[in-house]
Amino acid sequence: MSSALSGATIDTTGPASPKGRRPGRAKRTTPRNTLTGGAGLGLGITMLWFSLLVLLPLSAIVARAAAGGWDSYVNVLQNEQTWAAVVLTVRSAAIVTVLNIVTGTIIAWVLVRDRFPGKAILNVIIDVPFALPTIVAGLVLLALYGPNSPIGLDWAFTPNSVLLAFAFVTLPFIVRTVQPVLEELDADVEEAAASLGASRFTIFRRIILPSLFPAIIAGATLSFARAISEFGSLVLLSGSRPFETEVASVRILSFIENGSYASAAALASVLLAVALAVIVVLDLVQRRVARRG
Repeated sequence: MSSALSGATIDTTGPASPKGRRPGRAKRTTPRNTLTGGAGLGLGITMLWFSLLVLLPLSAIVARAAAGGWDSYVNVLQNEQTWAAVVLTVRSAAIVTVLNIVTGTIIAWVLVRDRFPGKAILNVIIDVPFALPTIVAGLVLLALYGPNSPIGLDWAFTPNSVLLAFAFVTLPFIVRTVQPVLEELDADVEEAAASLGASRFTIFRRIILPSLFPAIIAGATLSFARAISEFGSLVLLSGSRPFETEVASVRILSFIENGSYASAAALASVLLAVALAVIVVLDLVQRRVARRG
């Protein structure tokens, strides 16, 4: 028995490979749910940085507001001056966001599809609100739309000043989200549709707009969230008049100056809830449109 085993040839190459293929080692595959060392380190750094800058500060605000219970929210929102500031902020941010959807898309279209002198300069100027300090933006807008306006529009210290400030600081968002998508669109599809008799409006509605819609929604979300948090440009331009031009961010500052930190945290958490609700609604709209497309 032992001699038979010793004389036998043991095949250590595993099962016979298919015809025409050379036997080789099986490839090692990493499970999809398993992080490699580099990926785990990157994820850890990301979550640590995100927690320090976003999660922990937001949690602190919510915890500070919740310390007073529901009464703190009720007392803050029942205050007529505070409620007027919240309504003015949300209404103005919504109006400016709708305007940005239209004008931002048009500006992005002009920058991508048209050729004209000064196009490069305009492309740079679009980013000025990103780089300019908001207090300086308020000073610039006050010089143009204040009592000594060179164009005869005295909108300072009126509700129009809130719209101006919001429009200025949120202008680039939709432009910069729509512009790259327009640049990547294939013009051959539009030419094919035109050759089949489709009008320009039909091409825009059936081909271009569905491709731009996710970018427009993303820019609208950023625009609204940025608008309701604006503070610096409104300090000079709006005058912060109660029941007229006082926005929620200025109202929060007044709470802090009066030592009412719980009320300030409650109002801040209300603005956070409004922003999150708008983000969720717009995301649902985007997903629904994407499924239909």
